[in-house]
Amino acid sequence: MKDKEKIAVFIDADNAPAQKIDKVLSELARYGVVNIRKAYGNWKNQNLKPWEDVLHEFAIQPMQQFDLTKGKNATDMALVIDVMDVLYTKDIDVICLVSSDCDFTPLVTRSLADGKFVIGFGERKAPLAFVNSCSRFLYLDEDREKELPIQKQTKTIKSDTKLINLLRQAIEAVEEDDGWAMLGPIGTHISNHASFDQRNYGFKKLSDLFQAIDLFEMKKTNGSVLWVRDKKKAKQLNKLKQGAQQSYAPA
Repeated sequence: MKDKEKIAVFIDADNAPAQKIDKVLSELARYGVVNIRKAYGNWKNQNLKPWEDVLHEFAIQPMQQFDLTKGKNATDMALVIDVMDVLYTKDIDVICLVSSDCDFTPLVTRSLADGKFVIGFGERKAPLAFVNSCSRFLYLDEDREKELPIQKQTKTIKSDTKLINLLRQAIEAVEEDDGWAMLGPIGTHISNHASFDQRNYGFKKLSDLFQAIDLFEMKKTNGSVLWVRDKKKAKQLNKLKQGAQQSYAPA
């Protein structure tokens, strides 16, 4: 992504923790400048008091939505309308949705179809349909490394078939003939393919995640270039190489 991306943030205040807004804005600063900051809710509701306390501090525009009909969420509708308005009338590169509500999944796919990069923030209760539809999704709950010992955490990750397959497919997509793949292209491939972020698994860097899983091996060249190889693939290549050597060995 180019520098100084223009970002629009839309917060579903009913379904997002106010105490994490600094984390959200800090993360977005890595991508560019947040030009639009809006939070939606019925501000007469005392449950939104934590959000009300941080609106001015972080220059967030409150968007009032009254609960016109019991059981119906006017907030969601207003947020969707404003995002669509931005898609059609504003020069915005990144759409950010702060919510744990799966109702926004169609909005994400529509934004992606319009060529926008979509970043989602929410709690771990957020439905996978919403999480997976985003270009990138980050959980706002406490970091996993504070919850689990590293040994138990690594065991849990290894049992995550979907994650392991994603990592293996990314390596295979950019690997060289010897099975080694540069870490940079691996990360790029994953970003283009899924809403994956290693921080959701408790690791600051992608390299830390690979190092924690004994299914992969790593090496460094030129002092700083990191490479990754699937151990399973390495064994297969070694068997093929040994078979070829035996075939050409003199009788």
